[in-house]
Formats: sequence, C-alpha cells, structure tokens
Amino acid sequence: MNGNSNRWNLIDKRILIPAVIIILIISIPFALYESESLELLNQIFDAIVTNFGWGYIWYANILLIIGLYLSFSKYGKVVLGDPAEKPDFTLFQYSCLLIAMGLGSTIMRTGMIQWTEIANNPPVGIEAGGPEAMLWGNSYSMFIWSFQTFSIFVMAAPAIAYIIHVKKKPKMRISEATRVLFGDKFTDGIGGTLLDILFLVSILSGAAVTLGLGTPIITSNLASLLNTEVTFTMTLIVTVIWVILFSISAYVGIDKGIKRLSVMNMYMAGAFAVFVLIVGPGIFIMDFFTDTVGHLLSNYLTFSFFTESTVVEQTAFIKNHLVFWFAYNATWAMLHSLFAARISRGRTVKEMILTYLVAPTALSWIATGVLGGIGVHRQLNGQLDALSLSAENDPVSIIPDILETLPLSGIVMVLFIIIALIFLTTTLDSTTFTIAAYTSKNDMSEQDPSKFVRILVSLIITVLALTLMQIGGLAPLEVISGMMGIPIIAIQFILIYAAIKMMDKDKAWKYNIRKDD
Repeated sequence: MNGNSNRWNLIDKRILIPAVIIILIISIPFALYESESLELLNQIFDAIVTNFGWGYIWYANILLIIGLYLSFSKYGKVVLGDPAEKPDFTLFQYSCLLIAMGLGSTIMRTGMIQWTEIANNPPVGIEAGGPEAMLWGNSYSMFIWSFQTFSIFVMAAPAIAYIIHVKKKPKMRISEATRVLFGDKFTDGIGGTLLDILFLVSILSGAAVTLGLGTPIITSNLASLLNTEVTFTMTLIVTVIWVILFSISAYVGIDKGIKRLSVMNMYMAGAFAVFVLIVGPGIFIMDFFTDTVGHLLSNYLTFSFFTESTVVEQTAFIKNHLVFWFAYNATWAMLHSLFAARISRGRTVKEMILTYLVAPTALSWIATGVLGGIGVHRQLNGQLDALSLSAENDPVSIIPDILETLPLSGIVMVLFIIIALIFLTTTLDSTTFTIAAYTSKNDMSEQDPSKFVRILVSLIITVLALTLMQIGGLAPLEVISGMMGIPIIAIQFILIYAAIKMMDKDKAWKYNIRKDD
C-alpha cells in the first residue's frame, strides 16, 4: 500500500487532475449535442481563420526568421548542457527522433492524397484537374511539411532545453521557463499552475484526438486488403494494438524504445520507397519529383504568403488550408518543443533548430514525391480517376485504391500499414513520454519520468479517446484543440524572449560553448 502511495506521489496531481476534468467538462456537453456544437465551434474557428488568416501566415514566417537568426547569431553556438559532454544521440538517431515526433503517419496521408484537393480547387487562372493543377497540388503538399511548420514546432525548445540542461532545473515546464520574466511569485503560484494546466489540456486533448482519428489511415487499408468493410470491431482491435505498442515503447524509455522504433521505421520507410520505385512507375515518379521540387522552390515565397486577396469569386483551397494548418500546428507546438528540448542535451541551439528544420522537411519532400507521384501517374494514364474519387469521398478512403494499382499490391499495402502503425506509435509514445515528464515530480534534468507515470499517462490518453469515440465527442474536441493554438502562440513568443534573456544574463554565448567555438 505504501508503495502505491509513493508512486502516486511521483505525479503532480495539481496540474494533471484539473486538466483531465476540464477536458471532460468541455467534451461531454458538446458530445450530447454533437451536430449543433460542432456547427457552432466550426463557425467560431472559421471566423478566427477568416479574419486573422493573415496573422497566422505572418506568425509562421516570423518564427522561421527568428529561428534562422538564433541559429546563425552568437546564440547558435550555445551548448544545451555541459560543453565537454557529447550529445546523447548521434546526428542520425537525433534526426530520426525528431522526424518520428514531427511527422508521424500524417505524412503518409498528406503525401499520397493532399495533391488531389488542390488539383480539384487550384489557384485562380489554373485549370482544375489539369497537369499544372496537379503540380501545384504536389508542391503544396511538400510545402505544408516544410520550414514554417517545423519552425512552429521547435522555436519554444531553446528555453525549455536551457532550463533543464544548462540551469539544471528539476521541472521541465513552461512555467519554469518563464521564471526569468515573471519571477518566483508567478512561477510558483497560481499563474504558473494555470499556465501548466492550459498546456496539459491542449496536449491531452490533442493526443486523444490523434488516437481516435489516426486509426482510419490503417483500417481503410486493412479493410481493403481483407476485402471487407471497416467495422467498429476492427477499429477497436487496431486501437488496442496501437495502445499496447506505444505504451510499451514509452515504458522502456527513449533510448531502448522510442529511439530504436524511430530508427527502425526510417529504414523501413526507405526500403518501402525503393520498393515502390522498382515495382511502380519509378521513372515517372523521379521525373515528377524533380518537377515538383523545382515548382516548390520557384514558388516558395508565393506559398509562404498566399492569401489571394484580390480574388473575390473564388477562394483557392490553398489559402483556407494553409491558415488552418498553421493554426492547428500551433496547438502542437509546445509538445514538439518539449520533446525536442528533452532529447537535445549536448546539442547547440543551432544544431537543434536546423536539424528540426531540415531533417523532417527532407523526409516529407521525399515521401510526398514518391507517394504523390503514384496517384498522379495513375490519374494521367487513366488507371484511376483519383480526382473524382477524392471529390466524392473522404480522401483517406482512396489511399487503398491508389495502392491497389501497383504490382504486388498486397505486399505494398502490408508494408504501408506496418509503417503507418509504427509512425503512429512513435508519435504517441513521444507524446506520452513528454506528458509524463511534464507531470512528473522527478528531477527531469537528471532522470526520466518513472515508468508508472508513463503507463498512467498512456492509460489516461486511451480512456479519454475511447470514451469520446463512444459518446461522439472527438469531432468537437478536435476543433477545440485547434482553437487552443491561439494562447499557445503568445506563449511561444514569450519563451523565445525568455531563452534570449537567460542566455544574455548568463553570457552563455561566451561561457557555455564548445572549446573549438
């Protein structure tokens, strides 16, 4: 009994319990009136996106500019830890961890079918469904997983990494990083507690939504492979398997679980891409990939600031989706930054930021080139009318249709399902580990959160997701979690300022650097 009591004392219940209660209080009433509440929430979110879309676009671009400034200024050479120590992970392992957290299985969905939505609704002056529209579609699919997205994810990380690896503060929390700005009274008082609860509400709700909505990527392909329909039983079985996988991975920790799974999946994804190039239209995919990269680079600034303000009659899909994408990514920003901070001991500020900008971007471009190229080839040669299917159905449902056009389609679909499942696992085991670290009373500068806390967090996420799936509360919670990105944006800029102030106060750019610098 005393052992169980000691385990519970490892958790900071002051922030975890209120966060869970708030999610339930918000979700259950909305679930009881799902259609009405979803309509209302979507109207609110759409109004925010419509009226402040320009703000989200500037927000993402400003973060990228700040990230480049920090990387190449005197702050870039500051070591996040003891300058004499080596980083915890090799650069390849480090990149794999950031890719697994930053991309997840979403890249397999957007990479394969995102182009169809833009091709069906391209910018003004471009023929819908034509070759140029497809080129715009695939290059935009690359753009949404590029430098702006990953600058959103990483730019709060320097402050968090500095407090746990340089300052050796025991708590890996947003409130702790703001101590230099707001003082002890705020950080240790109600202000800091409310800040931490807000973060947990945002991330727990996002994790529950990911668990609930991520399964269709797998179940749609599994049903097609087995020549059956997607049923609740199938969804439940996939969810249970997924929960077991990410719970085990989070339980054994970063080095033995999350790292190994992430590295293994990179090798599997690479093998899958090579296999598709060999059995599929490899020459066309490489040609189209080359065209897509050229089109993206030629129009990168256009994508970065795309609003089509002068077009009254037609609003392209790109504008609405771009703003929504940046707004939704803001919700996840702090989680990604916290995980990046945790694994960056021994890295410089420059290494952390540039690795997060470059490694996931490179993989996303390759994945989009290969996966998107399959569908475009099938559309152009008449094997599959992917554009019509996408317009008439949920785009996720056409992924099996595209894969089935390949030779050895059964093997391709099995590989696709396995890689997607592992990507989903590495996203949630990283999430689980990060939330456990955030809510733990252990000294996060010296050790990992206890295994008990990790398993407890995975159970909380699972119960939340299954409960909301059963009562119909996932869809409203998805919109709410997207709206939570608004306060997170303010917190991001506060933490960037806090990081600079801490490094200036300590003159870290002079004293906490490697000898060769």
